[in-house]
Amino acid sequence: MRWVDAEMKKTQHAADQPGDENTVSERLDAALDRRGFTTRPLRVRAAVAVVAVTAVVAGAGVFLADNLTNAFGPDSVCDGTVSADLLNDVLGPGKVSDQAFGDGHLRSGSAFCMAKVSSGVFGNERSVTVELRKNSDLSVVANDSEARLFAASANGGASGAAFDHRAWALLPEACGSGQRVTVRADRGERPGAEKLAALAASTADRIASQQGCGTSPTPAPHQLSDAGKDRDLDRSTVCGLPGLTMPTTPGGPAFRETVTTATDPLWACLIHSDANPRSSITFTVGTEPRLLTATTPKDEPGIGRARWVKPDEMTTTCQGRPTYFRMEVNGFWDLVPDSDSAWKQFLTAGAKAIGCEPIL
Repeated sequence: MRWVDAEMKKTQHAADQPGDENTVSERLDAALDRRGFTTRPLRVRAAVAVVAVTAVVAGAGVFLADNLTNAFGPDSVCDGTVSADLLNDVLGPGKVSDQAFGDGHLRSGSAFCMAKVSSGVFGNERSVTVELRKNSDLSVVANDSEARLFAASANGGASGAAFDHRAWALLPEACGSGQRVTVRADRGERPGAEKLAALAASTADRIASQQGCGTSPTPAPHQLSDAGKDRDLDRSTVCGLPGLTMPTTPGGPAFRETVTTATDPLWACLIHSDANPRSSITFTVGTEPRLLTATTPKDEPGIGRARWVKPDEMTTTCQGRPTYFRMEVNGFWDLVPDSDSAWKQFLTAGAKAIGCEPIL
């Protein structure tokens, strides 16, 4: 019906000219006559056809909006804990949905949820897996040496770590310690550290609100540290800590170390070798009290002010805040021939690096 639209434009233009006495309807009648619509039934059929075409176009628009955007979708998914807008920001435009796994709820830590975005008639589905974890030791973050960290002091209370494919954020202080939200992009997606950090922090806030311990929204993290870079191991200043050393091993494999570029909410260093990818040595310091559940020190002698809480982990206070040190050796024993000496060096050098008063 393009000709109808064209004729209407012509008649409207003619009607707008000075001195033209014909009305728009008269000119449209004339146009219909020229096209052969000379009777009322034919003219009705023409009008019906125009309306039908218009309805088809409008319906196509609704169909595309429903399949390519979240215009008709929910504002949140995963029991209200994941923002649909932030999910679209992470995974791109599309219709938002979810799939829950487990018998409980995400907010209680007894289930996890897959938050999904699909676009187009063939789906094109992308997803992130969201989970609430409760941590009792630093082993869960020992390999986060490449992470980009965000500290509460610089991010309005948001605290956690992020990579291009995953991130975690701690729940607010009022919720107690040991709770963190993790988000992981599925199917090889790499949305970026900033976007995943924002999604993790927002989800942690929403879960805190549902738990009744979130008092005010925490802003999205805006100040992330640089990612830790892989480099050759310096045995005279291991992990960049003056005073932490390792003996030379003539003829042994080449070792590398990866260290976080910040110390809040944690500091982590991974020592590894391509010659033996299953072996590693990790040094980790948890500087954010919210990172771990409170652990009672063992009733046995420690090292200086530090007390054992697990075979590979010690706790102390730094500027009045609970702080945890972990050294885990999985192979490469020739680099740590004397565990007691290595612990003393680590506690001394690590404390100085994070601004802690002397432990020994």
